[in-house]
Amino acid sequence: MENTSGIDIGYQFSDKLTDDQTLATEISNASPAVQHFIADLCDKIDNLSKIGAALSAEHNLPVLLQMILEEARRFTNADGGTLYLMSDDRKWLNFAIVQTGSLNIKMGGTSGNPINWKPVPLYLPDGKPNHAMVSAYVALTGEIINIPDVYNVKGFDFTGTRAFDKNTGYRSKSMLVVPLRNYEDEIIGVLQILNAQDRRTGEVCPFSSTDQKLIISLASQAAIAITNARLIHDLENLFESFIQVIASAIDEKSPYTGGHIERVAQLTMLIAHKVNDVNYGKYADFFMNEDNLKEFRIAAWMHDIGKITTPEYIVDKATKLETIYDRVNTIQARFEILKRDIKIELLEKYHSSNSEATEHNNSFLAEYAKNIQNLNEHFDFICTANIGSEYMAPEKQEHIRQIGKYEFELNGKKQPILTADEIENLCIPRGTLNDAERQIINNHVNVTIKMLEKLPYPKKLCRVPEIAGSHHEKLDGSGYPNHIKDERLSVQAKILALADIFEALTARDRPYKKGKTLSEAMKIMNFMACDRHIDPELFQVFVKEKIYLDYARKFMDPSQIDEVNLDFSVMK
Repeated sequence: MENTSGIDIGYQFSDKLTDDQTLATEISNASPAVQHFIADLCDKIDNLSKIGAALSAEHNLPVLLQMILEEARRFTNADGGTLYLMSDDRKWLNFAIVQTGSLNIKMGGTSGNPINWKPVPLYLPDGKPNHAMVSAYVALTGEIINIPDVYNVKGFDFTGTRAFDKNTGYRSKSMLVVPLRNYEDEIIGVLQILNAQDRRTGEVCPFSSTDQKLIISLASQAAIAITNARLIHDLENLFESFIQVIASAIDEKSPYTGGHIERVAQLTMLIAHKVNDVNYGKYADFFMNEDNLKEFRIAAWMHDIGKITTPEYIVDKATKLETIYDRVNTIQARFEILKRDIKIELLEKYHSSNSEATEHNNSFLAEYAKNIQNLNEHFDFICTANIGSEYMAPEKQEHIRQIGKYEFELNGKKQPILTADEIENLCIPRGTLNDAERQIINNHVNVTIKMLEKLPYPKKLCRVPEIAGSHHEKLDGSGYPNHIKDERLSVQAKILALADIFEALTARDRPYKKGKTLSEAMKIMNFMACDRHIDPELFQVFVKEKIYLDYARKFMDPSQIDEVNLDFSVMK
């Protein structure tokens, strides 16, 4: 620190120490050495307060650990240092950060250089405490060790230190080793700093008692910060794991949709990372940081949580007539009764005719065969309509209604061969769900929103309900449940919607359809982009970056993966 005049020093200290002008004057009249010492001490105390706030705010553990060691070195003007963390079984000290300034050594933390050194054992092979190694001793006893010169000290084994010095030409000398204690007074690590340097001469010197006290204070704050970061990290992992368990449970409700949520979540994040990286188009400047991505990932995993209230018979409805069972079998029984009635009617006609003429017999038989054939064709048509995998034209729906006019007799009463409810379900134009069932399954989004809005999110996760609850919205406002248009939809919601649709088109486990090929799915997606049901610009990224192919190779059956014509109109 540069020498300053007495007046300047006095004003400096009046800001840092006291408003008492008398004390400020006394300091101003002190010797330059005293002034220098007090100024340096004030700076360290001021920095210690700032560091405490910085440590409390940092929750990224590698960054935090690096910050602790760097600040400890800066406080003491130390050339190097090591930060150890206690292993879970409390038998080892693991290297977390290693730094030596004069040798330009940086390992661990955010350096990108891994530490391949073996951890320090806290116990010897015979089970006795390892008091020979200074870091292990501090971890076991909680004592603070301040060594002026490691080459001239007894009681500790510095063989490894000497070997390091020999290989690098370094000279390890002064060392300060302090334990890191959490709020439960449990030692969670060890901070070891090496070779304090005189700020004026640059010469290696012992760590002063003042340095020691400041490092102890820093270590206390550091331990709390590390513990908090670990707790936050563990809670976040627990939260995400819990979410995934819930999502898996929802998928497991149905043997047909197992894995849907996981596939959508993975595809969503695949798209998100690609959108982050692109430097062209509408989203060239769009970027999600780590917190944004975490929020998005949780929303993707939770997007179908409302399906926990959706009845299984609707989720699993494989055919139009399915409830608890497929009613097509009941209809088949009615057709068999009707065939029986026709046969009985034929026999009655035959006996009442009192004719043995061959032409009459042939006529009866031909009539019977024709009627049976018609009934078989009608039932086959019903079976085809019941599948519900493709669009059902109006004329086919009318055919079902005409079949429904047939009657059969049961217990002496005439009954229609198809009930009104059966006709309604068989006439479903697309898929297997009627309007009422579609409304029930669509309502899962409303339930999702209500459930997610009740959770007490931290600020960085507050948009989870909005993102998850918008995955069925369309850019033109025709989606559900809130008919939100393009300008009000977040980019995340648009990405999730695209991922959900693509997964649904290609999924092989749906009860009502087989998974489409890659080219078929992409053709449909292209039409949806042109109609602004999905975001055309996002679809452009989806196509250009071949995200669809990355997903297909991981989740689709090889038989589904065919050549895709990239000449989409949306790309023009």
